[in-house]
Amino acid sequence: MIVTKAPQTDQDRLKAIFQSITAESCPHTYNFHLHTIHSDGRLEPQQLVQQAIDTGITSLAITDHHSVGGYWRALELLQSQPPDSASSLPHLWTGIEITSRLLETQVHILGYGFDPHHGALQPYLVGSAPSGHQAQANQVINTLHAAGGLAVLAHPARYRRSVKELVNAAVQAGIDGIETFYCYGNNDPWEPSPSQTQTLMRLADQHSLLQTCGTDTHGLDIRRRL
Repeated sequence: MIVTKAPQTDQDRLKAIFQSITAESCPHTYNFHLHTIHSDGRLEPQQLVQQAIDTGITSLAITDHHSVGGYWRALELLQSQPPDSASSLPHLWTGIEITSRLLETQVHILGYGFDPHHGALQPYLVGSAPSGHQAQANQVINTLHAAGGLAVLAHPARYRRSVKELVNAAVQAGIDGIETFYCYGNNDPWEPSPSQTQTLMRLADQHSLLQTCGTDTHGLDIRRRL
């Protein structure tokens, strides 16, 4: 009897990356929180991708607010590279950051690896924050899942509710992961904030959550936030 292994999906590959991330992964190997001029960043998508190539990043996501315009422009640049350079290019995942409501608090939910053409996702790609029912965290998470993606709570220690409360509520809403490794002080060089990282690692382990990292770049250097 021949046993064949089920094909690995894009979501499986992305989960495997998130499961491998440590405090040292960002910003030189992975970067899953980046902004361009297609929302509130200063970099052209092509500039961002060129920096990723120059610094040797292997996987990244452009997470513009309520837009995938930067993703498409960055993808064009990667696809225009010579075929013999393909093995050295970073993998660009679909990404987005959506303003949401959780425990009556405004939070941001990051989406990764989704189908940007999926119909349910279109109301979140109009360049402005959703409102009403569409803004509720569980609805945002469900929509990202319907589009084949993963949902991650961005920078959980930046909000007005306690980290534990928000992570617990996000878990109840169906979240897949949390942005564990984040530089809350905008340090130079970038590094995850130690105390928040330890708290978030414990919560992630407690709830079996994926853990991500990203510089949340809004400026001209993908190795920093501003």
